[in-house]
Parts: sequence; structure tokens; C-alpha cells
Amino acid sequence: MDVGEGPSRAQHAPSITREDIIKAGHTLLIKIPSGDIRSIKLEKDATVHLGKFGSFHGNELVGQPFGLSYEIVDKKLKVLPPRPMQEVEETEATNELINDEQAVQPLRPDEIETLKKSGLHASEIIQKQIEQHATFALKTEYSKEKYKKRKEMKYSKHFTVIEPTLFNVCQYWFNKDQNRLRDIRPDSLAQIVNLANIRPGGRYIAVDDASGVVVSAILDRMGGEGRLVTICDIDSPPAYPVMVQMNFRKEAVAPIMVSLNWAAADEDYTPIIASSEPPAGKFKSDGQRTRLNKRKIASDALLQTREELFNGEFEGYATSPRIEAVF
Repeated sequence: MDVGEGPSRAQHAPSITREDIIKAGHTLLIKIPSGDIRSIKLEKDATVHLGKFGSFHGNELVGQPFGLSYEIVDKKLKVLPPRPMQEVEETEATNELINDEQAVQPLRPDEIETLKKSGLHASEIIQKQIEQHATFALKTEYSKEKYKKRKEMKYSKHFTVIEPTLFNVCQYWFNKDQNRLRDIRPDSLAQIVNLANIRPGGRYIAVDDASGVVVSAILDRMGGEGRLVTICDIDSPPAYPVMVQMNFRKEAVAPIMVSLNWAAADEDYTPIIASSEPPAGKFKSDGQRTRLNKRKIASDALLQTREELFNGEFEGYATSPRIEAVF
């Protein structure tokens, strides 16, 4: 991978709960030149396709920090340096004499396509358009930048790997399908975890019917310390889609998070525990031994989680807006 001039590493605060380095198997949020954000699963030794913006070998992202921008060149990635802040020069341009018809932009679509096929870089194509634009000099500085960005969206083959902060992931899901997120915006989510007094080392109960955004916020705030009991309407541990983009460290989540369904959360309910002993008094095969041992581990975990819930001493409770629970 080529590295452009300037700083190549993203500047962000390290996270105890989230991964700081991209690994195979991560689900990444990719911002493409059009401004859209896509979610991709980074598989080992696989090719990542971004439609008209190009494709590249996914292994080139492995080991890189989040937050960097890349350009796709012959299916390889080149790290782009951060754009510097530029001073805007004062100008008397007003845009009033501008005519944006095709006549003032001599490069025809077929000529642009020829330049692209010849291997000319997108920035050079844009520069040629600027040089031959009859009224470009009459534009205001704001209009010039807007023109450049519009052309970059059309011709550039670059993207940015967005850092999976809680704000970014929540914003992505809100824009994608706010109904699945129960209309929870990033600012609303901040209020939820603030009012629930979520902090590292605390003990909390969560009922999340918002694709896991509330659970993700709690785990992110807990920093791998404390206890979180989630209550859901299925027997198996719930699949929280939002957690996929957060890329949490397994060792920071598995020891502190457990789940119960609504029936098991009722103290009057008696769970049906299947026998973990072999019918004939001895195991017929190693496969049977493994299955029954897993059954015993699951049964013990269920009973232990129920006991933990009924013992109480939790410090907070958080839920998505459309659920009300009484404990």
C-alpha cells in the first residue's frame, strides 16, 4: 500500500471496548465520494467491490487504523493525507454573470471518457475542466469549492473508513432505517445513557427493541467493567445488528453481558431444564458427551443469571422508547 505525503494515521482516542485496528471479519462503514455510507464485511483474502468507484483487495485494510482515507489505484490502496485548512481569499465575484451551460464547459462526455481510459488521474481531469471552463474565474470561492467537490464525486475513486464510534454508528443506522432504531438519534441516545447513569463497573438491566443501539451505548460506556443483563423475547442470545458495526472486542463484552427471555425473568416461572445425563448412564460417543456438556453449561448459565437478576442491586435500567417494563 502506498502512503501519501503528510500524516497517514488517524487521530482518535483509544477505546477499551472497541477495536482500534481493522481486522479480518470486521464490519466497516465506508464513506464513498457521493457522500453515501456503505456497510461492508471485510473477509480475509476477499475483494471489496464499491461499484463504479472501483474494487480492491480487502487484506490491504487489515492492520490499518480507522478513520483514514484511501484512493483506489489499479485495485491497490493509496493512503491520502488529510486535507489542510486553506485561507479563503477575499473576492468581488458574485456569480451573477455565470452561465453553466455546456458551451462554457468545452470537454464533452466522450472526451472525458477517453481521458479516463488513458489512465489520467481524476484530479488532472478535474483540473482540465477547470482550465477550460469559460466562467470559472467569475465564481465565488464557495462556488469554486462546490464545483470541485461535485466533480470529485463524479470522477474520484477514493473512500474513507469511518471510525466506529457510537455517534457514527447510531447516525448511520438512523439515516438507514430510523424505524428499526425506534427513532433514536445520537443526542437522544446520549440522554438515555446519561439518565441511566451508565459508567464503568456498574450493574445494569437493559431492554432493547431498537436493534441493539441502547445495549451498544451501555457496553461502550462500561468499558469492559461491570455487569449488563439484557432481557429479550427469544430464548437464544439476541442478535443486535448495531453491535456488528461497533466491532467490540470479544474479551470486553463476553464476560460482562448475559441475556434472559421475558419468561425466565419472571420469578414465578419454572424453567424447563433438559437432562444433561446420558439415558443409559454412560456416553455412547464423544459427540453425545459434547452435546450434553454444552446443554449442562447452558442450563447452569440460565439458573445463575436468574439468581443474579432476582438478587437485585442493579444501579440502572435502560430501554428503547416503546418498551415499558416493571421489575
